[in-house]
Formats: sequence, C-alpha cells, structure tokens
Amino acid sequence: MLRHSTVFKSTLPSSIRPAGSPISLQNFVVTTRKRVTVIPFGKKSPEEAMEAPIPAGTSIGAGAPTKESGDGADSGLLRNDSIPVSKRSDGLEYLKIENIRDKLTPRESPFVSDNNAGGGFVGDKDLVQISIMKYETEDSSGALGNAVGESFSSSHGVPLPPYGLRSGPRRTIYHDPSQVTAALVTCGGLCPGLNDVIQNIVYTLDDYGVPEDQIFGIRYGLRGFLDRHAKPIQLSRSKVDGIQLKGGTVLGTSRGNAKIKDIVERLRLWGINMLFVIGGNGGNAAAHAIAKECIAQNVYCNVVGVPKSIDNDIQLIDRCFGFDTAVEEAQRSLICARVEARSSAGISIVKLMGRSSGFISMNASMASGVVDVCLIPEINFTMPKLLEFVQSILKRKDFCVVCVAEGAGQDILDDGPSGATDASGNPILKDIGTFLREAFRKEFKGIDVKYIDPSYMIRSIPTITTDRIYCKVLGQGAVHGAFAGFTDFTVGLVNTHYVFLPTTTIIESARTVDPKGRQWNRLKTAISMPDLE
Repeated sequence: MLRHSTVFKSTLPSSIRPAGSPISLQNFVVTTRKRVTVIPFGKKSPEEAMEAPIPAGTSIGAGAPTKESGDGADSGLLRNDSIPVSKRSDGLEYLKIENIRDKLTPRESPFVSDNNAGGGFVGDKDLVQISIMKYETEDSSGALGNAVGESFSSSHGVPLPPYGLRSGPRRTIYHDPSQVTAALVTCGGLCPGLNDVIQNIVYTLDDYGVPEDQIFGIRYGLRGFLDRHAKPIQLSRSKVDGIQLKGGTVLGTSRGNAKIKDIVERLRLWGINMLFVIGGNGGNAAAHAIAKECIAQNVYCNVVGVPKSIDNDIQLIDRCFGFDTAVEEAQRSLICARVEARSSAGISIVKLMGRSSGFISMNASMASGVVDVCLIPEINFTMPKLLEFVQSILKRKDFCVVCVAEGAGQDILDDGPSGATDASGNPILKDIGTFLREAFRKEFKGIDVKYIDPSYMIRSIPTITTDRIYCKVLGQGAVHGAFAGFTDFTVGLVNTHYVFLPTTTIIESARTVDPKGRQWNRLKTAISMPDLE
C-alpha cells in the first residue's frame, strides 16, 4: 500500500478527452486519500484559528471554494482561497500574490539610474510555468503520482493554475527606503543556510538604501517579539559580514510561540513595515497568520517568507535551501557506515531527517552508492519482508547498510505513533532507528549491528556552494518582493526560475516523494530493492 497517495481526476469529460490522449497536469484536479503521519500544516495553529476575520474583498486565508476573479475577470473555475488565482490581461492564469499597494506610495526604484546595473527589471506580471511536463498518457511514469502541485490537503479537487509570478526587482517600488524599518526572524529547527539568507536580506536592504539602524534581528524565533530578555539586535552590512561561514543562525531560533495578535501589536509599536520570516511549514504558517492579522489591525507591513526545510518538504518549489548541503553531509555518513559494516561483517543503520518526506534519505542513498535498503515515510514495509531481504543481502556479501528516514515505519512500531506534536505542530515520532537495531539484533544472532544518527551534525554545518548561491538569490528576491508591495508570500525556485508563491498554497500540506515516480524508481533499481510490504 502506498502512503500519502494521490488521486488525479481529469477536469475534461471523457467524451471530450479520448482514452490515451496526451495529458498535462493542467488537465487535472487533485484530491488526496487519508494520510497516516502528515498533519495539514495550514490548519494547525490555535492562535491562527482565533484570528479576526479578514475584511471583505481580500482573499488572504483558506476558506470555501469560490469562483476566483483576477484583474476584474471571472476565471470561471472552481477555486479555493488556499490557492488564490489571478489572470493577466492576455488570459493567462497565475498564482495570485497579495499586496498592500493601495496603502503605499509608488515611486521609482533607486536602481533605475543605471538600469539595475545594466541588468534591467522584471516585468510586474512576468510569469513562470509551474509544470513543464506534457505526459503522453496516464500510464507514463510519474503522471499520476506526486507531481508538481500534488498533495494539497483539500477535501475536494482544486486546480492549480499554470503559472507563478516571477521574482525579481521591479522598476516601481512602494516604499521609501529611508522610511523602511525591517525585521528578520528565524523559526523552527536549524538548517544549513540560515546565516546566508540573513546576510543577503540585510545586504539587499542596504543596497536599496534602508538605513542600517533600521534593520533588526529578532532573537530566538517568534518568542523574541515578546521576551524581554531577548531584545532585538541591530543588523548592518558590517555586522553580518562573514556569517555565511558559520553554521546555525546568529539570531537564534525556537519553535512555536506564535502569539499572533501580540506579535502584530509589536510590529505596530516598533514601526516595522517589512517582516522577513525564515522558516519551514510552521514558520510560513505563522507568517501567513501575521499577514492576516496585520490586515485586520490595519498595520501596513509586508510579511515575506523564505522557505526553510531541511526535509525539502515544501510544496511546489524545486528544493529548499540547505537541502543540497544536507544530502552531501548525509551521504558521507552513509559511506562511513559502510566502512563500519564491512569491517565487522555486520549491519549499519543510518537514520536521517524526514518526518513526512524521504527526500534526504532517497537522494543520499543514490549519491553514496553504498546503501542496500532505503526506508522512507511514503512507503509502507513489513518486518518479515524487511528481515528476509536483509538476510539475503548478508548471504550475498556479508554486510548490509540500511538508510531510514525518521518518519518511516511509524505504523509498525510496537506502540504505534504517539499522536503528539511539538511546539510547531509537527508530529513527535517514535524512534524507528533503535527499533530496527533491536529487531536486527534479535533476528541475526552474533551479527554486529551499529546505529548511527548524524541528524544534528548535519543540521549545524555551513552551506556548500550550490546552497550558498541559492540563499543569496532567495534573500534578494524576498527584499525585491517586499519593495514591490507584495505580502503573505514566499520566494522559491520553480523549474529553475525564481518565483513568488502564496504562503497559503505552500503550507497546505507537505511535499512528499512520489512512490511511482522516476526518482524513487531509479533508486530501487540501482540497489535492487524489492517492495517490502
């Protein structure tokens, strides 16, 4: 049985779309079957549920399906507020980004004088295609799996528009840089690249002309807004110089503490009109709640998210920052585990990050070339089948390397999933690594079984080159979007292009590995791993 599986339903009647005719993702709406371990991120915050209603005429926040109007024209398609849609004058539909431009004053960008260093500007409605695949039939590999736009946790099918709004500097901006007061906050667990993003947000604010004494870092996550012992710190180009060479976050971080009304009141009192929230699904959910409350309280602050998830589980974007670094470090742990296993003719188990999504385990297993068994949350397995397969490996080559994501096999643990959540709303998992260690020791008498958990060492290292470059562009894009007057959005890479995405869309559910997709299939065939259920 596949976990986190998805049903795609054609929006075209069968009489119009003959069987076997070419299809694309835009011909499908998405519904999801019940998930075992995923909590819908967009609906988990008690504080968010208590927020005041949004004034009429705005579409921030999730709600019942409606027919979305864009640029004054009805799109005619069933929509949901978690996937807001707008339409360009030529009829192209794209994911709508909220803005507060009507509350701000437009002006020329300070970069107009040299045409943005000769590079020009992004058109205000330049679009990036979200899905580039055009499948021949439903039988094509990956056509019916977790493709782009998969696993939105709506109880009904919701179509995804074909395009997203391109990120980048606009010729017209909506803030006087000298009047900007900006705040940065990092939320959730550590991830390589946090300092890189902080640095490049500060650098770009400085490039626009924001005074250095008007850029602040909030200490220790969202609680820093309210904790008298964690006062904000001033950030400047000189103060963030070199921080990209360090792991962790110079601002500190924490989970939870999303007292939304109190945080917005602090924004008002401190005169903050740009807030940059660097976080994962929980952090972006908090950013969305803050944006909603800002509108409800008439606080004109652009709230911008930067997607941080070491698990790479944020919807739509190609990858989260820090993921490449995590895979690089994880595969080193796997290679070391092979040395241990081979030297003792035993078994090495390496547990990697991945509550709901097995991207790190899958990619590190493929990259290392030393893994015999890879277990991820998206695929069920049974212990008899697993033990039988491990036994066959030991007979063939005397040793075995098992890579397991932390969220895998929660249904087979003796006492099952706990059902509890942490301060960010993430499920608290049972330890599958120690469970497998004891099961292997019991089954394979006299075999040396080693268990390695490198998770916290992986989270705390500085970025590798690809992530460092990625973080630079994400930080720049976040600031460009705020100066363009947009709010309640995040910036990410979609089909190798940088895009602004609605926060409501990316927090709707976790992105997961497609059990029938090409990536997983490549790994299974590379290591000759059968289905283990």
